[in-house]
Amino acid sequence: MDANVKRKQAIVSSLCKHLSLDPKAFLGDVAETDFKALWSQIINSSASQSPKNNDQVMKWIAFAESFPTDSKACLGSLNELNADLGHKSVILGCGFTPSEADVTVFSALHPSVVGLSISDKEKFPHLMRWMDYIQNKEGLDEFFEKILLEKPDFEPQLQGAKSTAKQEVDPNVKNTTKSTKSADKSEADPNIKKSDAGKKAIGDKEAVQDKKKLPVTEAVDKDKEVSVSLLNIQVGLIRKAWKHPSADSLLVEEIDVGEAKLRQVVSGLAKYCSPDQLTNRRVVLITNVKPGKLRDVMSEGLVLCASNEDHSVVEPLLPPEGTKLGEHISFSGIDGRPEDILNPKKKQLEKITPHLFTDDKGVATFKGIPFMTSAGPCTSSIPRASIK
Repeated sequence: MDANVKRKQAIVSSLCKHLSLDPKAFLGDVAETDFKALWSQIINSSASQSPKNNDQVMKWIAFAESFPTDSKACLGSLNELNADLGHKSVILGCGFTPSEADVTVFSALHPSVVGLSISDKEKFPHLMRWMDYIQNKEGLDEFFEKILLEKPDFEPQLQGAKSTAKQEVDPNVKNTTKSTKSADKSEADPNIKKSDAGKKAIGDKEAVQDKKKLPVTEAVDKDKEVSVSLLNIQVGLIRKAWKHPSADSLLVEEIDVGEAKLRQVVSGLAKYCSPDQLTNRRVVLITNVKPGKLRDVMSEGLVLCASNEDHSVVEPLLPPEGTKLGEHISFSGIDGRPEDILNPKKKQLEKITPHLFTDDKGVATFKGIPFMTSAGPCTSSIPRASIK
């Protein structure tokens, strides 16, 4: 069968699944029907609203239609799409919700991507992240072979693991010795009952086991990876800013996050921004940090800022135009509810911030996954910056 016909069949099947339509109504004339006309028929048959940004939609439909079938010729197009996905979660959708364009392009690319070697897949990190997200989000296993990705396993190194292994080889040696000593002692001393000696042996055994459990548990808690989903990251607007009354390096801001009351936040931005520069500026802030006083002034949040390597340039992250105040930042493929209030003793924030940075284009990311809003990713003018 012609490769282009196979492509159209795959697109019809996946697009109909996405729109909850019966593909049989469109597969009959798939060979003779123009690709764009066929795509429009499917969209118009759906009860859902027509896609917005029609010019952008048609751009991606043309991209899917003209995508090369030759494995070598397609690498340039894959590289182009990889770059485009570097600053957004999906090709054309709301936040991280895939659109009809996403499903169409995925279907067109799949035959070329599924056969890539591991080394070739590593050249397109944003593309592979998106392909993996679409195949899982849309449940397209019935139409497409699963694209396999090398994902690092997290295996915490447990302290005391070697000693535990030794105990498993011969777990009764020490306990037998202790029991024997207890028994010998009871025989030597007629005033000690046999039952008391047995209880002492059991008590010694339980005490040893409890002591050995402690370091393992502590190691698991220490090395456990913390998800960014624990943070409640929201879009805010600084309504007012002023200098901290007793600290030259600090500024105080009143930030609107769509709540009844403005949040007061203290930030170490006095060296980098004036109060006038911050007033009426949109920012990204963590709103579930534990409230506390900084030099006697209450702070109820943490404004996330990007900084260059020597910290000579620092600026708050910038949400895109069109985001609503209070909108929550999302990360494609990462689910979970934020904590009500982060526990400072668990050092959750300290474990997450080393993975926050801007990419080559200044897009804010967690482990390379963009900070997404309904209007696009959050950004900074500082590329390859750390975020805190």
